[in-house]
Amino acid sequence: MNYLGTFTLIKKEIYRFLKVYHQTIFSPVVNIILFLLVFSISVGENIKQIEGVDFTVFVASGLIIMSAMQNAFANSSSSLVMSKVMGHIVDYLIPPISALELLSAFLIGAIVRGILVALASFLVIFLFASLSITHFFSMLLFLFLGCCFLGLLGILCGILSDTFDQMSALTSYLITPLTFLSGTFYSINSLPSFWQIIAKLNPFFYIIDGFRYGITGHNDGNLLFAIIYLAILNIILFVILLQMLKNGYRIKN
Repeated sequence: MNYLGTFTLIKKEIYRFLKVYHQTIFSPVVNIILFLLVFSISVGENIKQIEGVDFTVFVASGLIIMSAMQNAFANSSSSLVMSKVMGHIVDYLIPPISALELLSAFLIGAIVRGILVALASFLVIFLFASLSITHFFSMLLFLFLGCCFLGLLGILCGILSDTFDQMSALTSYLITPLTFLSGTFYSINSLPSFWQIIAKLNPFFYIIDGFRYGITGHNDGNLLFAIIYLAILNIILFVILLQMLKNGYRIKN
């Protein structure tokens, strides 16, 4: 294990987004505040509660984890695509750093960014909504599982994409629909039976539902199943990406 090389790459991944914190940390917070204000003003007067939870708190908790997930994905995907476009991906291939070390560094950088965005979002939204933490461990666990899953998806997108246009297409056709159709702004119990089944196949739903449970104490799905389901998906993605990096798929050529 090249601890020095891995630690150096992790620092590089973290410093990369901290250097432009206005864009990577503060900008997502502003976006979700705007979302929250729009929904609170336009809908909040008509819908006071969702499943017994205050409407503003329900939506705010979903927005926090949604923003964390999106930024975890953006960090790992943009890092790989940028290195391809700018031609310095060779800097990852020449040093004595294994595929496992590369994958771990990219993933840790994505998780750190997602958690920082979630923390900043929580602190700012706390000024607008009476947020509390009902189950801290559950909130932290699903935040980690969510950022890990999206970080791995970002690495997969980065490997498959050779340009920013390709990355944008994958984000628009895959990540955005899964995010908005996952119960961020509504309870899936309000959906028809068929669409409830579809929603429960969406891993994003379990991430948001578990995180919301940590804040509000309310959940629509089975939390134990959610943890097992997300853990299995993370392991499968990790193994697939590790093999892709070992083979240099769409990287060495």
